[in-house]
Amino acid sequence: MATSGRSALLSSTSAGTKNTLESSNTEEEDGQDLWSTILSEVSTHSRSKLPSGKNVLVMGEVGSGKTTLVAKLQGIEEYMKGRGLEYLYFSVHDDDIDDQTRCNAWVLDGDLYHKGLQGVAVPVDSIGDTLLLITLDMSRPWNALDSLQKWAAVAREHIDKLRVAPETLRELEHRLVKQFQEYTEPGSGEDGTPQRRSEDEESVLLPLGDNTLTHNLGIPVVVVCTKCDAISTLEKEHDYRDEHLDFIQSHIRRFCLQYGASLVYTSVKEMKNLDILYKYLVHRLYGFPFHCPAQVVERDAVFIPSGWDNEKKIAILHENFQTVKADDSFEDVVVKPPVRKIVHEKEIQAEDDQVFLVKLQSLLAKQPAVTAGRPVDTTSRAPTGSPRTSNRSAAANVANAMPQSGQTSEGVLANFFNSLLTKKAGTGGPGTPGGGNNTPGTVRKSGSKLGLGDVQAELDRISSRESDSDLPNANETPATDSQDT
Repeated sequence: MATSGRSALLSSTSAGTKNTLESSNTEEEDGQDLWSTILSEVSTHSRSKLPSGKNVLVMGEVGSGKTTLVAKLQGIEEYMKGRGLEYLYFSVHDDDIDDQTRCNAWVLDGDLYHKGLQGVAVPVDSIGDTLLLITLDMSRPWNALDSLQKWAAVAREHIDKLRVAPETLRELEHRLVKQFQEYTEPGSGEDGTPQRRSEDEESVLLPLGDNTLTHNLGIPVVVVCTKCDAISTLEKEHDYRDEHLDFIQSHIRRFCLQYGASLVYTSVKEMKNLDILYKYLVHRLYGFPFHCPAQVVERDAVFIPSGWDNEKKIAILHENFQTVKADDSFEDVVVKPPVRKIVHEKEIQAEDDQVFLVKLQSLLAKQPAVTAGRPVDTTSRAPTGSPRTSNRSAAANVANAMPQSGQTSEGVLANFFNSLLTKKAGTGGPGTPGGGNNTPGTVRKSGSKLGLGDVQAELDRISSRESDSDLPNANETPATDSQDT
């Protein structure tokens, strides 16, 4: 009995020890599973870091604001514009995994001579990580359609030269079509989350329209209209109205529909829609959530994401047309204004003072010398067009009438009376009407003319005065001669 009890006790003790060992092993296994779970999560987070090597290829005309736009996205104010192919970047930060990276931004020169440099920015192995951004200068909208078609053709030519594998290219095109079809409008809730689609809606995708994605490049395309603050200038200087702006927008949206592109109106000067553009680029390249709805109300702040637009929505713009039609040619409605010729005035540069004086000296040396005692003709110095005649003219006439050497009394009298006849009556001073030295008996009314009798009486008076003045002169002459001897 004792032996059997002892054996039972030993068996129970061994069983308890075995159970204890099994429970401890289970706890160790649970701890190992916990650590393996933590390690797997860490490795998963390390693998889910933001990818590097994403590219944004920027194209556009010269002066359309390509470099300025990317510099604003980068957050810098001062930058140096390059030539050919510029490299910039903008930072991308993910708060959920606390990681950041840089998105490469390659700015192609507006001169088509440098279009071959696209191979440096977008090689064949990074075609799937590239987004094409075409800038459009809204201060010159008459070039809009030609510019879009030109740069889209440049991108198409480059992709064809890369010789991408057909399977890869088809995959890229299918991904772009799927993204366009799966677009959902962000919800109107407070969190701004997109409207969730049911399982039936997710399985069924709507077919594309007739003019949708007919030119599939295989890479996302974003059309950015820059300098939208110039719309007010177009209205003032070029008489643009709302229907003209809607006409331009409709043609741009048709182009975007053909390439599956997005459309953003921006203004660096007014910092308009730059934040939306940055968020949308990060959304398309890195898959960040994006909750901004389409904006078509403000004419200078339009935003249309890829997949939202269609032909019916574009036709809404045609309802406001009055003087233009939807099927009118773009060049006929949006006419390029005539170029104003800028006349540059020729700059006149003054020569050195010494050089001018030398030239003046040489000119004076060539002129003939003036002889001494030569009478000077003063008739050219007489003022012309004077509003009134001064009394000095009458005194000068009297002085000229005095006898001079070499002149006879008849000539003096003739000159004197000729001056009186030619002088207008009433211009003399007060008390001397008629402008002459009249005796009290010959005073005339203002405005009367000299008669023949007056002229004869004046001649007799002056001749008698001259005869009286000649007698003393004759008597003084011998005395003077005797003193000289």
